[in-house]
Amino acid sequence: MNNREQPSNMSSSIYNELRIERTLCDAILKVGDVEFPVHKIVLCNCSLYFWVDFTHLNPPDQKVFNIRGLSPDMMELIIDFAYTGSVSVTEDNVRELLLAANRFNVMDLVKICCDFLGEQLCPVNCVGIWQLTTISFLPKLRAKAYQYILNHFEQVVAEEEFLNLTVEELTDILDTDHLDVQEDTVYEAVIKWIAHAPAEREQHISTLLPKVRLRLMTVKYLRQNVLSNELVSSNSECRSMVDEATGAIPIRSSRPGESGFYHPLARPRLPYSILLAIGGSSNDRTHVIEAYDYRADSWLSVRNDRQYHRAFHGAAFLNGYVYQIGGCCNEFSKEYYCTARRFDLTTRTWDELGAMHEVRYYVSVTVLNGCIYAMGGHDGKRHLNTAERYQPETNQWTLIAPMHEQRREASCTTLNNRIYICGGWNRHGPLATAEFYNAETNQWTMIQSMNSPRSGLGVIAYAGQVFAVGGSDGTNDLRIAEVYNTDTDMWNDVKPMLTPRSNFGIEVINNRIFVAGGERSLSNTSCVEYYDVLTGVWSAACPLRIPRRGLSCCVVSGLPNLADYTVPRNVLADEQDESAAQC
Repeated sequence: MNNREQPSNMSSSIYNELRIERTLCDAILKVGDVEFPVHKIVLCNCSLYFWVDFTHLNPPDQKVFNIRGLSPDMMELIIDFAYTGSVSVTEDNVRELLLAANRFNVMDLVKICCDFLGEQLCPVNCVGIWQLTTISFLPKLRAKAYQYILNHFEQVVAEEEFLNLTVEELTDILDTDHLDVQEDTVYEAVIKWIAHAPAEREQHISTLLPKVRLRLMTVKYLRQNVLSNELVSSNSECRSMVDEATGAIPIRSSRPGESGFYHPLARPRLPYSILLAIGGSSNDRTHVIEAYDYRADSWLSVRNDRQYHRAFHGAAFLNGYVYQIGGCCNEFSKEYYCTARRFDLTTRTWDELGAMHEVRYYVSVTVLNGCIYAMGGHDGKRHLNTAERYQPETNQWTLIAPMHEQRREASCTTLNNRIYICGGWNRHGPLATAEFYNAETNQWTMIQSMNSPRSGLGVIAYAGQVFAVGGSDGTNDLRIAEVYNTDTDMWNDVKPMLTPRSNFGIEVINNRIFVAGGERSLSNTSCVEYYDVLTGVWSAACPLRIPRRGLSCCVVSGLPNLADYTVPRNVLADEQDESAAQC
């Protein structure tokens, strides 16, 4: 149950007492056999519907008004709200109450119900809530429910409400570029929806299959799962689409001279999240922020700021902003930073923030419980074991307990409410040691050391474990990767990367570990690859546009202007292929 209240005053309390005592009431709302004595002026104050009904549609002296199509319970809640400004909204009454409030134009109550439903959205109810907004004009709730369906489509398909979609509603969902799901899930959703009522729905296969981006599936999947389906194979139009997608017949461009990237069967959907590569050092200092669109497997240059260049810094995404922490102008200068700044992804502008207590380049940065943590690094004279925490609400840094080890070029991640930091370099050389921080106790605890000492590595939480990837042993850049099990306090080797590298960017996006750029054999690399824990395989991805080391990566999601950071869906495929040939 959720109690929502509007501001009330003494007069509303007096009016309600008069209503309860049936004093000075000048109207009766009759719902079935139940009568509700009311004051016209009070209902006019909260409802345009009643104002029109009382003052324009009926004689001024009319006292009894019959209300049809409403339960007495809902009428009582609306009247109580008109007099008291408060209402008890529950999962059991919210939908009926919303429809009633919308019917009588009690807009404050409509907002309360919409807010309640928006907070309750889940895979089980989002389709029903979206359909509810079709009955009543509720644009904000409709947009929120629709976006929830797109972002959680795989879970929504598993629920009973999914089967209640109309063919028009399902077509609308499947057709949008914003649907965040793999195409095999889209196809299987179509088959499941049709199988629920085959006699009525089999005719819609020709409408729904073109909404599946068949060209984005593997040929093996198309042949084994799509073409083998009797519903598809028995329909000549559907068979032709599958043949085109498998390459049995050439893909037809929608416009002369255009590539398959335009084609509805081949156009990638928009990602929900994007990977940003920020800063770094290269032959030409890297002022450009690059965004990776994993659906299109392509990088896009989104910002070029010469005055905001940094390398060997930390980056984090928090509360809709990208933060850049510490770093240096480049590793050969003596311009080191204790400052932090924040990038607004909507306006593409930077704001300077409160400075750290210490200068830190080669710093390790992560986010925990709404705060940014910066650990270790180098201040130009010494290796650091100090660490500090930034609170966005106060724009201030606070020193926390120091680490057990001095660490520069270490890497860190957050898992199970702990910060894990591994490897790095101290005055004696590369480190194999690792430790975790507990924010509740403000304590660092040593854990089992890695199998290989290294600095410039990448550490990331993935699949419930801590992965440590690449780095340098002081002589060679490394391909090695190992994973830490928090339950057993043990490190185990996993398959090495395709490319040896150190001082690179690392993040998890699209349920895979991505590593980008870095240093390889004393030169910068633009190569990008990703690791899939389900297959245990590293695969190459589209390279960065600029080779760089000392960069930092972060994943941003839920942007209202997401399309600004993705590849336009009408670009030529030839433009995508140019950068892929560089690695």
